[in-house]
Amino acid sequence: MKNPKFELFSGIGKHDFFFNLKAGNGEKILGSESYTSKHAAVHSIAAVKRNAPYYKQYERRFNIDRDSYTFVLKAENGEIVGRSETYPSAYSRDEGIEAVRRNAPEAPTEDLT
Repeated sequence: MKNPKFELFSGIGKHDFFFNLKAGNGEKILGSESYTSKHAAVHSIAAVKRNAPYYKQYERRFNIDRDSYTFVLKAENGEIVGRSETYPSAYSRDEGIEAVRRNAPEAPTEDLT
């Protein structure tokens, strides 16, 4: 089994940067918004690491149209710094939150740009 890590990568445009947090099994457990600079994406990874341990930073969501569950992780200023995958149940969503809490604070960043 691999270690958890952040993967920093660029998108199609030359000013599109993203990151994913991957668990030890390689599964994506948190994704980012698009950032216009690599610096901003790296700064956001640091915000995820700082805020991941705290339950109050997670907003749990239910999508009634799709009967699915998600969560977002917010920074100290209330800005969203990470979005989850879609889950079929509240329980699995909460397990996703626990995976982020466990893995994000110490995860290294692999720069794929």
